Amino acid sequence: MNITRTAISLNVADIDASAAFATTHFGYQEEMSAEGFVSLSHPAAGSNLIFLETGLGTFKPAEIAGAAGQGLLLVFVVEDLDAQFARIAASGARVVTAPETEPWGERYCQFADPNGLIWQLVQWVE
Repeated sequence: MNITRTAISLNVADIDASAAFATTHFGYQEEMSAEGFVSLSHPAAGSNLIFLETGLGTFKPAEIAGAAGQGLLLVFVVEDLDAQFARIAASGARVVTAPETEPWGERYCQFADPNGLIWQLVQWVE
């Protein structure tokens, strides 16, 4: 198997709100869109984020077509977490967790987008 790219697809009530959050705060760019869906790419990440409108009739399997979010974290490893936290918080994004450091060296912070998705930044420290 030769996987050339990866994508995460999430059902949300307001695709435009999550797409705007990703482009404004995380540097994603719209790659394509149609009614009920938007696909974003990042110049450095090698993966796509896809937002599907909750209830989209083409979503399969239909029995799991609910909203994304419960128990889900979108995690991005970054350099200089504190500077990124300050930048995103200053722009008005809802802070869920200010920077904290776990005993095993994971420094992280979290933000929530307008659909309630949790966006986590991580920096590994000694």
